[in-house]
Amino acid sequence: MKLIYIANVRLPTEKAHGVQITKMCEAFSNQGLKVDLVIPWRFNKIKENIFDFYGVQKNFKIKEAFSLDLIPLNIPRICFWIQGLTFSISVFFYLFFKKIDVIFSRDSFSLYLISFFNKNIVLELHAFPQNFFLHRRVFEKSKNIIVITKNLKNALIRKGISKDKILVAPDGVDLREFDINISKEEARKKLNLPQDKKIVLYTGHLYEWKGAQTLADASRFLNKETIVVFVGGTKKDEREFRKKNKDLNNILILGYKPYFEIPYYLKSADVLILPNSNKVEISKEWTSPMKMFEYMMSKRPIVASDLPSLRDVLNEDNAILVESDNPESLAKGINSALKNLDFSDKISLQAYQDVQSYSWTNRVKKIINFIL
Repeated sequence: MKLIYIANVRLPTEKAHGVQITKMCEAFSNQGLKVDLVIPWRFNKIKENIFDFYGVQKNFKIKEAFSLDLIPLNIPRICFWIQGLTFSISVFFYLFFKKIDVIFSRDSFSLYLISFFNKNIVLELHAFPQNFFLHRRVFEKSKNIIVITKNLKNALIRKGISKDKILVAPDGVDLREFDINISKEEARKKLNLPQDKKIVLYTGHLYEWKGAQTLADASRFLNKETIVVFVGGTKKDEREFRKKNKDLNNILILGYKPYFEIPYYLKSADVLILPNSNKVEISKEWTSPMKMFEYMMSKRPIVASDLPSLRDVLNEDNAILVESDNPESLAKGINSALKNLDFSDKISLQAYQDVQSYSWTNRVKKIINFIL
């Protein structure tokens, strides 16, 4: 069977969606589907081959479609609309005469024109759109909709979308990539991290709704033997984050690191932090962070914000859940994980056992069984 995955994103990218898209294409192909990943022509400072950058098998094809990339001009609204529209038109003509079993995408805008001539559309939704009216046609014409949290499914049902066409499939993780056999000491030596400190680690972007600043503020309530390490973020966000937290002497901001290094950083930690904010709807209700599953694979205790979105996977048996947007509460959870080692080992093991069902392979099998 032929599956076309349409992704209106710059690839490779330092952002997490690039990992998710390529891992999904790899997993679809491993299940016997013939997969083409269609991406736009975009300016890109990253010149590395997509397969090498993400460490995925070359078992699917990559097709570039024309798009007018004016985004570097830094006129966000206009440039994004022009780029998206030109890509959508290009994809429409590219697919018009092709016989395709499944057209899969995370981008409803790219599917809008296609929805007029093809009924085999599957939309994957990672957040509820601000203007539902503009997206309604694609939601209604899609054969199926894949959502990453239960709250997203319920929100669509409230808007009149049939529950029978919606599948909840949280994000996943590459089990082999993150189940590495290396000690905490060996990982720190490899990464040149201190051996004589307790390491509290966060991976990912530094956006406000990710809660990175809450973690930085929480560092004020930790002792001198503990350092907070931040891995990830764009160069611009990293500069601003450094400037904002220049008075803190127990945090280490490392910036973006290649994805293949992330398992080693997780193994180097004593505690892993998922400090999502309650103030933004995507964080509170919709998100299914890939790093949550990566954390669970690491066999390290997780301290996370107690939010509905995260509770789809996390609970009191596999994580320490704390009040969101509260640095003192977060610090208290961190100290609890560091002091109560037996409890930390218990929840770490439970998280590792729970995450085994969240592989990309299992996710794709679940989706294929639902849509075919």
